Amino acid sequence: MTKRHWAVRTADSIMERTPRLYESRGYNGKWSYDYGVILKGFERLWKMTGEDKYFRYIRDNMDYFIQENGSVKGYRQDEHNIDHLNNGKLLFVLYKETGEDKYKRAVALLREQLKTHPRTSEGAFWHKRIYPYQIWLDGLYMGAPFYLEYLLSFEQEGDLSDVTKQFILCERHTKDEATGLLYHAWDEKRVQPWCSPQTGQSPNFWGRSLGWFVMALVDVLEMLPPEHSDFQELQRILIDTLKALRNYQDADSGVWYQIVDAGGRKGNYLEASASSMITYAIAKGLRLGLLGSEWISSLDHAYAGLISEFVLETKEGWVNLNKTCQVAGLGGEDRRDGTYAYYISEPIITNDQKGLGAFLLACTEYEYLEVEGRAAHR
Repeated sequence: MTKRHWAVRTADSIMERTPRLYESRGYNGKWSYDYGVILKGFERLWKMTGEDKYFRYIRDNMDYFIQENGSVKGYRQDEHNIDHLNNGKLLFVLYKETGEDKYKRAVALLREQLKTHPRTSEGAFWHKRIYPYQIWLDGLYMGAPFYLEYLLSFEQEGDLSDVTKQFILCERHTKDEATGLLYHAWDEKRVQPWCSPQTGQSPNFWGRSLGWFVMALVDVLEMLPPEHSDFQELQRILIDTLKALRNYQDADSGVWYQIVDAGGRKGNYLEASASSMITYAIAKGLRLGLLGSEWISSLDHAYAGLISEFVLETKEGWVNLNKTCQVAGLGGEDRRDGTYAYYISEPIITNDQKGLGAFLLACTEYEYLEVEGRAAHR
């Protein structure tokens, strides 16, 4: 087997099982951020292998939504939902590779959302219009790398600090000084039923939200000019958050729990998407030189744990990824209260798109490091 076999086999399994992501169970053609997680993994794998079938998979799945005039099927700007920007990350490579104007028009349409997207008093984007004055860790992944790549590609006079301050404000308001971990969300108005009236913070450290945050950081730091005044601060936030997470890396399995700091508590479980996201962030941080060689052993332990704890191969040779939390959020019509009982009550499923996408991203980064980059850290 080649060093890249898990990334390739995972991608090939996804392509065979779900040639059209938007027709998967429960998606019904809606514009969902999940596709972007998987397709960023395909983009990385395409760049590693040069195999055109991975690029075609990206294009085929995006072309269902991107119309010839640049409109996006199922997208509504006035919802001001930061999640809806995530798929836009694929439009940059599609435009660069094909030169087709529809991709440039579509990416500009998504960028327009941020010009009117509501913000906190300090300038942090709300997670969604229906979640007023709230910062969620998830939103940093959905919006910040897209915003930065747009500014660097098409709006060179834009203020990159408007991107970097999203992380600085998020850490300031969600960080727990005792553990160094970040709470899932923060309510500036301190009125949500799930938040502390004193701090505005939600009550638990949800693994996937922390995963989204560290993935966003490495993706932004990859593009941010090193001379930018906030580069070192974002690197510090990345290192501090990963150090806090390393303190809760399960000693036996090498991966992380659904509620990160409650490993031994009844009902808690090792969770695939969070573990994959954190592994990806460590591997990419090493590749980019943001992390030192002392992280290699943590990475190796985590990656081995992803395979042993979550992967099950079918008789057809397909890769199944188990133990992914289907969804978790705060507030809304479901009255999601942010308690421990809430987070462990959400369905745990196999082959969730977010989980598979994060796992594919982790595989591509780890396997690239194995083949190309490890010598640089010895």
